[in-house]
Amino acid sequence: MAELKKKEEPKIGVFVCHCGTNIAGSIDIKAVMEYAKTLPNVAIADDYQYMCSTPGQNKVVEAIEEHKLTGVVVAACSPRLHEPTFRGATKLGGLNPFRFEMANIREQNSWVHMHQPEEATEKAKDAVRIAVAKASLLEDLIPKSVPVEQAAMVVGGGVGGMQAALDLANAGIKTYLIEKEPSIGGRMSQLDKTFPTLDCSQCILTPKMVDVARNENIELLTYTEVEAVEGYIGNFDVTLRKKARGVLTTEEAEARGFVGGGCNGCGDCEDVCPVIRPNPFELGMAPMKAIYVYHPQVSPLLYTIDFDSCVKCNLCVDICGDKKAIDLNAVDEFETVKVGSIILATGYDIFPIEEKHEWGYKNYDNVITSLEFERLICASGPTGGHLIRPSDGAVPKKIAFVLCAGSRDNTGVGKPYCSRFCCMYSLKHAHQIIEKIPGAVPYIFYMDIRSFGKMYEEFYYRIQDEGAKFIRGRVANILEDPVTKNLHVNAEDTLLGRPIDMEVDMVVLAAAVQPSAQTEATRRLFGVSCSQDGWLLEAHPKLNPCGTTTAGVYLAGVCQGPKDIPDTVAQAEGAASAASIPIHRGEVELEPYFAVCLEDICAGCGMCINLCPYQALSLIEKDGRTVMHVTEAKCKGCGTCGGFCPGGAIWMQHFTTPQIVAQIDAFLLGGEQ
Repeated sequence: MAELKKKEEPKIGVFVCHCGTNIAGSIDIKAVMEYAKTLPNVAIADDYQYMCSTPGQNKVVEAIEEHKLTGVVVAACSPRLHEPTFRGATKLGGLNPFRFEMANIREQNSWVHMHQPEEATEKAKDAVRIAVAKASLLEDLIPKSVPVEQAAMVVGGGVGGMQAALDLANAGIKTYLIEKEPSIGGRMSQLDKTFPTLDCSQCILTPKMVDVARNENIELLTYTEVEAVEGYIGNFDVTLRKKARGVLTTEEAEARGFVGGGCNGCGDCEDVCPVIRPNPFELGMAPMKAIYVYHPQVSPLLYTIDFDSCVKCNLCVDICGDKKAIDLNAVDEFETVKVGSIILATGYDIFPIEEKHEWGYKNYDNVITSLEFERLICASGPTGGHLIRPSDGAVPKKIAFVLCAGSRDNTGVGKPYCSRFCCMYSLKHAHQIIEKIPGAVPYIFYMDIRSFGKMYEEFYYRIQDEGAKFIRGRVANILEDPVTKNLHVNAEDTLLGRPIDMEVDMVVLAAAVQPSAQTEATRRLFGVSCSQDGWLLEAHPKLNPCGTTTAGVYLAGVCQGPKDIPDTVAQAEGAASAASIPIHRGEVELEPYFAVCLEDICAGCGMCINLCPYQALSLIEKDGRTVMHVTEAKCKGCGTCGGFCPGGAIWMQHFTTPQIVAQIDAFLLGGEQ
């Protein structure tokens, strides 16, 4: 607190980094260093080519010891990149690591003022002056440690979620794997083959699904959703909604006294069910009963009742007999579990390509999406792997593939980003057509083929050699011949420089991918951020791609952005590794950037509580008074409460009012302070 601050004469060391030519190419480093020497409280100013290097850090250590510094300022790059680095050097020199302040003269200066060296140099002087003003008032801060619950949670049971859960479980950590659908497997379970090796998707996936179900450290909770999240890193309380499945497992049946009962996956109930509805797993291209499993390889092998369509005729109850596995009166149940860390692997959705009216999806029967193609070409799909035209069941011979369907689209109807794996799966689809339909020719309309992974470019060449035809140019529109149901694809061939009108039997749209419908709700539940395009946002795109802005919550797979299966699995393994660290350590250290209530002047009004985006504030009774209390592990030091408090009763550590005022004065008064 300010009143307890030890009175001492500030002695600040300033160190200016050249960063090669990243900074020195636009800023006069020597002029900035000499200017720093003239500032109040500066005991030493120095520069070095690369301050983050060992010699650069040693300069900081030696200066602290020689000049008895009370604070350190490094003018270099973004604090997101190297603040921990220089904190470590400050600590090594014998100072409290939070007596360090960074001035960003690279990202916020040299990189945006490359052709204005004089102005950039003056701006760098301003940044250093402001940093010195704050560093002169910095205080010792002591991080706090909290114990960590010895369990983890993975939300999402696709290939990324399964890999993360297996890695955590194999590290000896109790892991809850939460999946909102009745079975794990995610999008990958809907695929036929995988590029570029052309392995059967289910042949790869099914053993992993079985491993998950059998792992003694994994508690698999399918048909379950996260209802609420409380707590903080190491101590999350997660409330789960177990949706009414209407079918009992063996364990549930025995708990009710039905020894030897429970669902064994025989399917008799499905056979007698009279209700028929579209199958969402088959994208509506096949029927499904009101009691169902999505496909024969589901895990767990347990039937589910869709109570929205069930007529409760009791036929399934009668046929189930002594197994007593059917409960038509089932209701949602709630359970709260404690975990130390959480991994989000919530996947993605397909962009509603019908919004691009020019391509006629859902208006023309023979215009389908790539995911629908996957189901049609798959041996376990609605047509047994026989590719047919939806309009008449004929075998198509000329198939057009429209790449970037909704991706790289700045028209306002579509997504501006690349969906990454569409080019490659369209090449795979072209191969499957050539392989399965003699004489068939795939025509691929593309902007750019992006074959970026291992053996991907070679796969591209292979498909060319097999006879696929590539046409570079965006498809302007697709029209249907009302008699033949054939499709006319109108596009420009940019390589030949002429428009074309190609008549084909079928069109396959490589639709963009987008954040899942639950992403916004997920973001709010777990207190994480989204990027401007809606994907869950990582803590740092390069140095911390698996972390989030909420400590203890990590990302895996396409929920963070488009990526293929190998990259999804790799990120899942990285997330599992990161999530296991605090659990294995047994405690986690919290940065002391939390709010502090000055109880003597707190009026207990509670107006700050609803403003806190992290639910870190509450009112408590203390010494006969109502005062605000901060749960330090939840607080992120955002300053919302401190800026709002009408009585000034909230003290923001490391961002105190005197420190911020000193920075403002330093900027406004310049060298006059």
